[in-house]
Amino acid sequence: MNRVVFTGIGVTAPNGLGVEDFWAATLAGRSGIGPVRRFDATRYPARLAGEVPGFEAGEHLPSRLLSQTDHMTRLALVAADWALADAGVNPAELPEYGMGVITASSSGGFEFGQRELQNLWSKGGSHVSAYQSFAWFYAVNTGQISIRNGMRGPSGVLVTDQAGGLDAVANARRQIRKGIDLVVSGGVDGSICPWGWVAHMSTGRLSAVDDPDRAYLPFDADATGHVAGEGGAILVMEDEDAARRRGVERSYGELAGYAATMDPRPGGGEPGLRRAAELAIADAGLTPGDVDVVFADAAGVPELDRVEAEAITAVFGPRGVPVTAPKTMTGRLFSGAAPLDVAVALLSIRDGVIPPTINVNPAPGYGIDLVTGAPRHTRPRTALVLARGSGGFNAAVVVRATFPEGGPA
Repeated sequence: MNRVVFTGIGVTAPNGLGVEDFWAATLAGRSGIGPVRRFDATRYPARLAGEVPGFEAGEHLPSRLLSQTDHMTRLALVAADWALADAGVNPAELPEYGMGVITASSSGGFEFGQRELQNLWSKGGSHVSAYQSFAWFYAVNTGQISIRNGMRGPSGVLVTDQAGGLDAVANARRQIRKGIDLVVSGGVDGSICPWGWVAHMSTGRLSAVDDPDRAYLPFDADATGHVAGEGGAILVMEDEDAARRRGVERSYGELAGYAATMDPRPGGGEPGLRRAAELAIADAGLTPGDVDVVFADAAGVPELDRVEAEAITAVFGPRGVPVTAPKTMTGRLFSGAAPLDVAVALLSIRDGVIPPTINVNPAPGYGIDLVTGAPRHTRPRTALVLARGSGGFNAAVVVRATFPEGGPA
């Protein structure tokens, strides 16, 4: 069976626009978390967010698209443009039915719904219902990317919260194995607006700490929840032979393994994250000893952090593998978080370095080897990425190097 490889990455993140800007910030431990600027959050208990800075959609997209899209869709379109350019893909030169778009979405519909509600409150406002706004948003990123690039192959949107980003790339792999040459996948998400903020706060998992350096501390004794963010990564995935036929000489890595599980009802048994990790490793034809680094879901909620730490130690043994959570620099980006972690894993493999989890003093009781303080140079070649979604969703993917031992092709 041919390998499915990543040939392009586009990033719009709170600590960087574009792959290299984001990657430099991540290795430097530079955070994009700060006070909410998109709306007045001073009256809310949680007042920090990871917002994408300096993004001017008009600099990247034609004016006709600005009136047809919202902030999240514009971020996704630009990330898709950058990913295709990074992969050296000119969609006009490829068969339109040989290209697809499969992305993830979760919370971005709140922002579009907020706008529609404001229209309803104004004279002559929109008649779009909140439900219709969510249904529209879940399809719009995929649809706009498809239309903009003439991609008429398989399309879809996965809605499993943070796990959705991994489910999307796995679905892309499935379509490529069925015969599609190229799929644009990943996710860009976020809902930094009053309506979305209330919904996020209803979970009880948003941190109310006002210090950006102390608000989001997964695996730390002082953890009090997470910080919400916006952004993510769009990834170009291809059949390796098809990529070579169009002249591609290097890829970032291969999507080698994937699995998804569901947690049982409360009190109904062991959470499903461990099994997702084990199944993804097995799907890659590997053993836990082959994995060089784990990119953690990193909930920032003590009981959820403990579940994840126990899953990792059960699979790899106490301190058996380096673990990192670079999302401490961005906040949790909902369905955009896991694709961004996949991008970071691929860049880690490319450059032989594991980025740090910033601001965290890991509690010894978790028993994991958390990379903190500074990047760790260990030349990882295989990475496991974990993600969990509200409602009990678990997903795991394994990515690994496709270039020779001596370095990137």
